[in-house]
Formats: sequence, structure tokens, C-alpha cells
Amino acid sequence: MNTPRSTMQRFTRLAALAISAMAAVCMHQAAHAADKFTYITNWYAEAEHGGFYQAQATGLYAKAGLDVTLKMGGPQVNLMQLLMAGQADCVMGYDVQTIQVWEKGIQAVTVAAAFQKDPVVMIAHPDVKRFEQLKSKTLLVGSAGQVTYWPWLKTKYGFTDAQMKPYNFSIQPFLADPNIAQQGYLASEPFSIEKESKIKPTVFMLSDLGWPPYAMTVVCSVKTIQERPRQVAAFVKASMEGWRSYLKGDPTPGNTLIKKDNPNMTDDLLAYGIAKIKEQGAVMGGDAAKYGIGVITDARMKQTYDLLVQHKLLDPSKVDIKKTYTTQFVKDLKVMP
Repeated sequence: MNTPRSTMQRFTRLAALAISAMAAVCMHQAAHAADKFTYITNWYAEAEHGGFYQAQATGLYAKAGLDVTLKMGGPQVNLMQLLMAGQADCVMGYDVQTIQVWEKGIQAVTVAAAFQKDPVVMIAHPDVKRFEQLKSKTLLVGSAGQVTYWPWLKTKYGFTDAQMKPYNFSIQPFLADPNIAQQGYLASEPFSIEKESKIKPTVFMLSDLGWPPYAMTVVCSVKTIQERPRQVAAFVKASMEGWRSYLKGDPTPGNTLIKKDNPNMTDDLLAYGIAKIKEQGAVMGGDAAKYGIGVITDARMKQTYDLLVQHKLLDPSKVDIKKTYTTQFVKDLKVMP
């Protein structure tokens, strides 16, 4: 027969066991809770961001244990400033900028490259058949282009500053003057020109002419890489799986999220963008065909670094190329096209 004291002792033991069990469940749930991760793109949502949106829409990030927030960039968004302020775990970068910011003490590191080719293009009227013919044209180049690929173009093709004018992100000057050629992006301005003018412009992709940088990269701070390597690895893997799904499967899930973030995006422009990305092998071509989507190599990074030094766009005494990128997250990834 239990005494009040023994009954109380049994109750206390049972309560303790229950509390321990509940604590174990809570710890198990906490251990498997999705890690929050923020990635900011370089522009308004578009096909060039499709793989990231596809990974979000199809649950690839969630499956990798991540609770990802994708935020749009834009013309007034300073990605490096937000990255260094801790407002993002990683941002969508561009080799030239990521290397150059080290001169200012900004420790940004490229960890993967969604695009093996920079999608920047020069667009000319249909009568232009060869790139060299642009030497007799007026070229519209944006402020960023003037301090990245323009010095390279001048050296390689003999263009002059006298023939260059600022690009104001309008295609109207191009449409009004057959003597004008302008910068653009593979899946944007050529589409707008074709749609508005009914002419098919001549499009030269600078990467096909020897311009080496990667694009649509994943760039993280040194701090993030050191403190959250597992999350970075998970984000990179899921993102590149997202690109494979977007380009080889049904892109509808990703496109739906893109249009939600950017209501100005249209189905026909998205379809055009996907077709051009595939046609150019921007994501799945080059080294990605052999080593997997997202790959970056020492040789390509050095090529970009050497080009910047050659054109006096970088002080080599202030920047160690090896610190500006790492292959640790992609060398064994093998997300094959």
C-alpha cells in the first residue's frame, strides 16, 4: 500500500521523466529547425535569377534545412554595403566588383557562379555583321561598363572614348539612330528592341569575344563563411539544383515567384530569357558541363584578375586574388547538367 509520501515520490519521478522527454523533443525539433538565410539579387526578379527562385518554389531550400529569403536588388541597392552590414548572408555578385572592393577593405568572397558567361552584350543594327564594324559607330555604355569592360574593348578593338556616350537605360536612342550601338543584357534589351521595332538586332556577347568574368555569382562575407559554412554549402547546392530544375524541367514554379516579386515581368520575356540562357550555355556550358553547375576555377579567376591589373582597374599590391574567392563549396558539388 502506497503511503502519501511514496505516491508523491512516484509522481515527482514521473513528472521529471515527462519534462525530460518534452525537453528532448524540443531539442530535437530545434536541431532540425530550418536555418534562416538571406540572399539579395542584383536586379529586379528576372529569368537570370530563375534558378534561385526555382529552388525556393520547389522546396529545395527547405529540403536542405534552410528558410531562405530572396530579396530583389535594383539600381539604388548597394549590395556590398548590405552584405557588410549583415543585412544578407550572401548577395548576387560580379567578379570585377567583388575583386575590386578588396582595395577598399571590403572582404567579399565569391563561392559559386551560376553563370559561366557574363550576359552583357553589345547590340547593333542588322547591317552590322562583325564586331569590328562597331569602330565606326557611336556606342552607348553605362557607368558600370565604362570602368569594367570598356577599357578592355578599347585595347582589344581600338575603340575610342570619343565614340562612346553614356547609356541611360532607354532603347529609344538606338531605335532612332542606325549609327548607334548600345550595351545590354542577353535576355533583356534585345527582346525589347525586337518587340518594339520589329527588327532583329545583331547581338554580340562579350564573353564570346574573350571577356572572362563569371556572373550571377554567390558572394558572401568572410565572416559568414567562417561562422556559417554548413548553411553556405547548403544554399549553394540547393541553388545549383534549382538552376538544373529551372532549365531542364518545368520553370513554372520559379517563374510564378519571379512574377510575384516583379509584377512587371511577363511570360514572353521569361520564355525569351530562358531560351537565350540555354542557347548560350550560360549556366550549363563551359566548365559547368564538365565539373557541374556553379563551378568556379582558379584559372578563370586569375584571368579576370590579370585583365583588371593589365587595364589598371586594380592595384595588385592591395589585392590577393586567392582571398577574393574560394572553391571549397563547389569543387566536389557535381550538380551535373
